[in-house]
Amino acid sequence: MSVAVAKKVAILQSNYIPWKGYFDIIGSVDEFIFYDEVQYTKNDWRNRNKIKTAQGLAWLTIPVRQERLHQRINETVVFDRNWAVKHWRTLAQTYAKAASFATYKEQFEALYTTLSTSYLSEINFALIQMICRLLGVQTKLSCSTDYCLPADLDKTERLVWLVQAAGGQEYLSGPAARNYLDEPQFTAAGIALSWMDYTGYPEYRQLHSPPFAHGVSVVDLLFNEGSHAPAFLKANPNLRKDA
Repeated sequence: MSVAVAKKVAILQSNYIPWKGYFDIIGSVDEFIFYDEVQYTKNDWRNRNKIKTAQGLAWLTIPVRQERLHQRINETVVFDRNWAVKHWRTLAQTYAKAASFATYKEQFEALYTTLSTSYLSEINFALIQMICRLLGVQTKLSCSTDYCLPADLDKTERLVWLVQAAGGQEYLSGPAARNYLDEPQFTAAGIALSWMDYTGYPEYRQLHSPPFAHGVSVVDLLFNEGSHAPAFLKANPNLRKDA
């Protein structure tokens, strides 16, 4: 008689070309829910990330409009139509000499040059979806809006409700949420709560001078390590490959 395996769910706001830890949490669950019906926060990871250049760490920032304080992430739009071409040009110049840049050049270039949406959430989703495929991450990706989340719930209640709506029995959270999550609410709902551990990442081949930078966009890992990139994702042993 087979034993049912608890479905594990993670819920996070979408980020622009996130760092490797973001893909670790995606790869560690059965369903990952983009939680973009919450307030857009300026100068955050929603519309920007870092890459490592010959001149040091540099930001790639999608120029977006914030027209009101409580504007949602999924309501946020881009105001410069040329941003994608500019970002691709920067990535191509920065990583041209990376060992595996040529492996992924066509796929990244095609996406950056054909993005037609002006919505930040849709841009992030498209890039994350492609990067998951390149990393071999097969987790189901969904959006909180797919589940018609009720508005009259507090912060933790909304997460509990989403996990239940997705049929989950376990919730994997980022460590920063320890500061605000009401853990007893998960216990009362019969949902196991676990915490992602972002420590102990191994270093990989990285262009440009030391020190090694762990917190840069995952494109740095892909362009430098290619098919061996999953070996440097530590959360899900099933993703590991022999380097």
